[in-house]
Amino acid sequence: MKRRRLLQSLALSTPAILWSNQTALGQNPKSTAREAHSLKADVVILGGGLGGVSAALAAARNGLRVILTEETDWIGGQLTAQAVPPDEHKNIESYGANASYRELRNRIRDYYRNHYPLTEAAKAKGWLNPGEGGVSRLCHEPRVALAAMYEMINSHLSTGRISLLLNHKLAAAHTEGDKIIGVTVHDLRNNVSRSLEAPLFIDATELGDLLPLSETEWVTGSESQSETGELHAPEKANPNNLQAATWCFPIEYVDGENFVGEAPTNYDFWRNYVPQLTPAWPGPLFSFTYSNPRTLEPRTLPFDPKTEQKGSWWTYRRIAWKSNFQAGSYAGSISLVNWPQNDYLLGHFLGSEEETKRHLDGARQLSLSLFHWLQTEAPRPDGGGTGWPGLRLRPELTGSPDGLALYPYIREARRIRAEFTVLEQHVGEDARRVELRRPEGEIKAVAFEDSVGIGSYNIDLHPSTGGDNYIDVRSLPFQIPLGALIPQRVENLLAANKNIGTTHITNGCYRLHPVEWGIGEAAGALAAFCKARGKQAREVRNTPDLLVEFQGLLTKQGVELSWPA
Repeated sequence: MKRRRLLQSLALSTPAILWSNQTALGQNPKSTAREAHSLKADVVILGGGLGGVSAALAAARNGLRVILTEETDWIGGQLTAQAVPPDEHKNIESYGANASYRELRNRIRDYYRNHYPLTEAAKAKGWLNPGEGGVSRLCHEPRVALAAMYEMINSHLSTGRISLLLNHKLAAAHTEGDKIIGVTVHDLRNNVSRSLEAPLFIDATELGDLLPLSETEWVTGSESQSETGELHAPEKANPNNLQAATWCFPIEYVDGENFVGEAPTNYDFWRNYVPQLTPAWPGPLFSFTYSNPRTLEPRTLPFDPKTEQKGSWWTYRRIAWKSNFQAGSYAGSISLVNWPQNDYLLGHFLGSEEETKRHLDGARQLSLSLFHWLQTEAPRPDGGGTGWPGLRLRPELTGSPDGLALYPYIREARRIRAEFTVLEQHVGEDARRVELRRPEGEIKAVAFEDSVGIGSYNIDLHPSTGGDNYIDVRSLPFQIPLGALIPQRVENLLAANKNIGTTHITNGCYRLHPVEWGIGEAAGALAAFCKARGKQAREVRNTPDLLVEFQGLLTKQGVELSWPA
């Protein structure tokens, strides 16, 4: 007789990370939630971030009925609710990403051209960069990415091919043997619980929420070098050693104005806080001097929103450059603060209810304190004393009442124990040279026969909750192996976010915007392929003819499986 289990989450008591319908951070949904009718679909996708949206689009495009849930007001994850402009490789405009991801980028630019008061010179730019930020060729406001994503998904919403449940948080999973047969989600606005059923489930949540609920084998933090053989892995494993999360916020500078308010509750703590890291951080967190990610030597960048100096903290993630817009459109340029100075190091969001609430509150207080420091105490290079009182938060851009992003920027989550795990020696340049015993000359990442996409970004690990300073080393243009999306045991679950089969080290290059989109698109297309063929995901991966057929489908739909020679 098959074992059937209901696994209840802390979700009904864990703080909802959103501001919706006047629901404040830390307010627990009532345990007396009413039970609403159950919903059924061909696939249930939990998490409406980049991986969840691309999975839903791919599944719907290939004929499936989809339920997509999201616990905040906004779909889009790190690009919208977390407010982070895209981190991409230098060739993104030409190759190295799925066609659907480039469509999203094009729609963002077209939305500006069609709906924003750009100057004629800005409109004429083929590769329009609204903020002219240095981090990306496309630095933009999160609301515009949200609008572009709805342009892509709206037709499926209208036909009912995709049912979108915003403000719904995963609460429980129902399992039978090695399968998930249903989940329960909680409607945070209306205090209603809903049961969702499907033959297949995709976990695209930011923290890998479905994994513990479904008893899917998973891992967190850093593995030991003896376990993975990775060049930059530590001697001892530490499941609590995760990259810092960051609560981002956009700021606008209006010269001559004074927007200074009261200091946040924990301001004195944060203004005096010195990160305890190895190798050592150069001093107080609130400083324009930080550890150079590559060398770990002290490095100082200027901050001057008045002159908008290039190569500065202000221009690095500037998302609206005043000069790109007609006079009077913006009071000042706008920059997105996703800096080392608001990386939260005191804990992660995967622990108990009490721990999670404390660390979420701490991350918020850190960002609010950094903003107040910039207004009042930050050193000015113009000899005008300290502080920039003309800085203000822009809640209009984030959809939140206080101006912080709707959700913290998550760099690392629970990861499945996968059929295949990507190691540093597969994709890291130094580790690959050691593996091949080739200190010089051209080398490439390992070629995965089950590739379902590609990506390229450094192994970029921010300072961690376990006390590590930056680990930032070169990686090689890599592929996304299908085996990394498939759990070792559970039959009808796919991973589609930062929860795939990577390690703590390789998560550092697989966690970025275009890669997450590619992972999600592969998962959504695979769900449809499995339904059409009556197969399980691992059968597709491990049956050569089926794998080739599936890869052919991806290629026809604009997915690049390998890098050009």
